[in-house]
Formats: sequence, C-alpha cells, structure tokens
Amino acid sequence: MTADRSFADLLAEGVAVPTEGWDFSWFEGRASEARPSWGYARSAGERLAVAEAALDVQTGGGEVLDFALSRAEPARPVLVAATEGWPPNVSKATALLRPRGVVVVAAPDDAPLPFAPESFDLVLSRHPVRPDWAEIARVLRPGGTYFAQHVGPSSVFELVEYFLGPQPEEVRRARDPERERADAGAAGLEVADLRTERLRMEFHDIAAVVHFLRKVVWMVPGFTVEAYEPRLRALHDRLEREGPFVAHSSRHLFDVRKPARSSR
Repeated sequence: MTADRSFADLLAEGVAVPTEGWDFSWFEGRASEARPSWGYARSAGERLAVAEAALDVQTGGGEVLDFALSRAEPARPVLVAATEGWPPNVSKATALLRPRGVVVVAAPDDAPLPFAPESFDLVLSRHPVRPDWAEIARVLRPGGTYFAQHVGPSSVFELVEYFLGPQPEEVRRARDPERERADAGAAGLEVADLRTERLRMEFHDIAAVVHFLRKVVWMVPGFTVEAYEPRLRALHDRLEREGPFVAHSSRHLFDVRKPARSSR
C-alpha cells in the first residue's frame, strides 16, 4: 500500500507542475541532461552583442533569449523581436522580455514570419518545431546569420519507444541534420558550420517522466496519466528496483549565412 500511495503521489506531483516556458529547474535532482559542448545560449549572447536587429523564433517563455541578452550586455541590438505560438508562453515571454525592450509577437509556428523582408541581420532559435528555411532566408538581410540549436533525430527515443513501441524508420530519421542542411541550401542559404552531439539523460522518478511528457508534448502525442497508467506504474516499479531510466537526446547546432549581395 505504501508503494501504491507513493506512486499516486508522484503522478499527482508530475501533473500539478506548470508546463509554461522552457525553465527546466524543477527537474533538478529528479532528472538530468548533459548539455552540448558549444553552449548555445552563451554563444547566442556573443552574436547579439554585435548584431543590429535580431529575431528569436519560437522563443518559448523567453528564458533562453533573456539569458543571451544578459550575456550581450552592455552591447545589444537596436531592435530585438521574438515570436511564439503557444498563448501561455506568449504571456510569459512578454512579461519576461518586455523590460528588456523585446517585442514579442504571437505567431503560429507554421505561419510565415510576420516581418518584412530583410528585417534582421541575426535570426536565433532554440529547438524550433520545424525550421522554415524559406522564411528565414526572406527575413534575413544579405550577409546575415541564422544561429540555432535544433533537436536531432531519435531524440529521447528510449522513452518514446517505451510508451509507443518501436517507431518506423522514417520517424526515427526525422530532423536529420544533413537533410536540414540540404533544405537550407535549397533556400539559398550557406551552412558555415554544423555540429551534432548525442547526450545522456537520466530520469530518477516517475513524476519527472510525467512532467517531461506533459511539457514536451510531441514526444508521446496525446499523453495523459490516465491513458498510460499501466506503463507508468511498470516504469515506476523499474525505477524503484533498478535506478534511473537512461535515454539520449540529440542536438545539432547550425551557423548559417545568407550570401551578401554581389558588388556587381
């Protein structure tokens, strides 16, 4: 009975934690993920320090852009804008970024960017749902840069396949960095650098699993505690018996340029 109550309490805790924004501090001590060696937010701050007009695409709750801007100080672009498609995140990002003078625009992730052509010399994005290379090329000025960290193929698929079973090869290969490189080139952009890493993750209790799947909703679409209670209970027992559930995230870093206009 004690184990049952513990399981129920952990489920309730995982369900109760708010999912807005991209602050993952709640997971401290309950789950961990190694970070890519390139330090995206720090590097984005260095880019912001020398940019004139910058756009952060799909900013989430604005936490990463806020940190990057703090690293750029005292230098910063004259204009900084951000887009976000999920209403709770729009509100959170606006409250966080408005004091920094950032304009947050509510825009669906799959819609054209709501800006004029050649508006920005720097476009940033951390974990976009799907990069729209044609739109990125359109809003970049000639000579401008797209600097972004993307989620790679089969990311955290140990956990995904625990709940959904083996996934088709085309699903496992989605977000392939070489395919994205080709798509960027087809949009007229030049990939100056592309780096990839696969990183260890650990989940220490079932509350962390529940909160992760509620927060990162595309991992197990339609996830609810009620629908997956038997699998959650089995995983809870496994965690109690064997220790952390190990998975691996996949990340890649893009440094992409829009060619400058020929002097001719």
